[in-house]
Amino acid sequence: MATIRTAITAEPLDIAGEIEAIHRGRTDIGAVVSFTGLCRDEAGRLDALELEHYPGMAEREVGRIARQAAERWDVTALTVIHRHGKIRPGETIVLVVAASVHRHAAFEAAEFIMDFLKTHAPFWKKEHASDGTPLGWVAAKIADDDAEARWVAD
Repeated sequence: MATIRTAITAEPLDIAGEIEAIHRGRTDIGAVVSFTGLCRDEAGRLDALELEHYPGMAEREVGRIARQAAERWDVTALTVIHRHGKIRPGETIVLVVAASVHRHAAFEAAEFIMDFLKTHAPFWKKEHASDGTPLGWVAAKIADDDAEARWVAD
């Protein structure tokens, strides 16, 4: 049974600490894969991306997605941490760390989690311009639905 850690936080993430923690003291792990999602600025117009979530619902959904990945792949540990609040360009939005005996399971589990977070986790994103004015909500993307669909088709 995989060890699963999920969290929703407004605090900056300790990426190196989370990666080290997932395999600390273990000798049964042969691969650790991590994905770090960052807030990006396009053309210098973005001051911040504000992520809102519905407390309780978001935690349950992130946990459900992580458990689904652990049931599907032979992983030994998963960590999924998502931020909320105002996030500046260059700051971390999400961290997924997957550990397994072999690399394929870790890679696929991490990718699956990201594809499902993008389409199922209840987060709403609002962009704020460099002058502080809100630019509006970020719409869902068809490319994210297409990425999620390939896992359902398997």
